[in-house]
Amino acid sequence: MRQDDLMPGTLYEAIGGGATIRKLVEAFYPKVQADPLIGPLFPQDIRPVMEKQYMFLTQFFGGPPLYSEKYGHPMMRARHLPFPITPKRAEAWLNCMRRALAEIGLPSDLQLAVLERLKGPAYHFVNTEDDGKEA
Repeated sequence: MRQDDLMPGTLYEAIGGGATIRKLVEAFYPKVQADPLIGPLFPQDIRPVMEKQYMFLTQFFGGPPLYSEKYGHPMMRARHLPFPITPKRAEAWLNCMRRALAEIGLPSDLQLAVLERLKGPAYHFVNTEDDGKEA
């Protein structure tokens, strides 16, 4: 099922806009920091990362282009190249997002739409095999 089949407008509008994205980011990053696979990839001071994620997701889901206005084109794959992103780490990231979406109480159809939209980028960032070799 495509996003357009589920709801009119943008995914940003469907999930409740900036307020929902803010709640999602606030629920997501404690899970990321606690995850043994991906937590070590993030800085201890996570606030700047959270703000960038808020701006990026706002734009990515069809809201105002906050990220591009401040930082230029997202170029997310290039921005993630310095970090060893494995298939297992991509799945851990998605699992943290899955749990955060459930925690904030987003309806299940919207949880699925958000996760479906994020799967492509999550796996597109993979640059290292799970055994530690460059992909």
